[in-house]
Amino acid sequence: MSLLDSVRVLGAMARVTAPSLVDLVRGDLQRATVDERVRWFSRQVIDLLDIHLTATGAERVPLGRAYVYMSNHQSHLDIPMLYATLPSPTIRMLGKKELFEIPLWGRGLRAAEFIEVDRSNHASALKSIDHAARLVQDGVSIYLAPEGTRSRDGRIGKLKKGGFHLALGTKAPIVPVAIKGTIDVLPRGGKVMQKGKSVEVTIGSPIAVEGRDLDGLMQEVREFLVAHVEG
Repeated sequence: MSLLDSVRVLGAMARVTAPSLVDLVRGDLQRATVDERVRWFSRQVIDLLDIHLTATGAERVPLGRAYVYMSNHQSHLDIPMLYATLPSPTIRMLGKKELFEIPLWGRGLRAAEFIEVDRSNHASALKSIDHAARLVQDGVSIYLAPEGTRSRDGRIGKLKKGGFHLALGTKAPIVPVAIKGTIDVLPRGGKVMQKGKSVEVTIGSPIAVEGRDLDGLMQEVREFLVAHVEG
């Protein structure tokens, strides 16, 4: 990716962050506006990187309710791929605190109801889950990566329990999502994004959580991810 392309990506970030901060100051930052800006930014990233994106399974997810989307985590580029493909109109994500420490960008994320997670602070992490639960009860779908960190080799790591407790506590169905190929665009530790790569997103059917146990849900999601990413 050239320096000019990097500047263009940063420019796209500014074009969604700056107006959101202005709207916040005015007291007029609307969810629908955030939804539109995030999807616009995602499409810009895909176009700038010339990513060949294919997605299947959106038709499996009925609209009209909130879900907890869970995917594997290959790259920072997972997020724009998901916002470009997931069917729910309003989705907010749980993200590690480092994303929220980026000047202006972090403030914009908080204003737009994205949820900061400090994994080194258990009490803070629990508050983040509570925040996410309130959004789910208000009809907002939540996205999180239960591995908790980006894969080094593309294989599925151990899943953490927090997102599953969120789904059980809110009775929101879990939608498993497999992402394959973003690690080739920007791997963990990488500094340069590669253009012209192919990315596949596979969206599974919602998994009802009522009457289910934690271990069984974790195993079902893991099996879906392994089958569609490593298979």
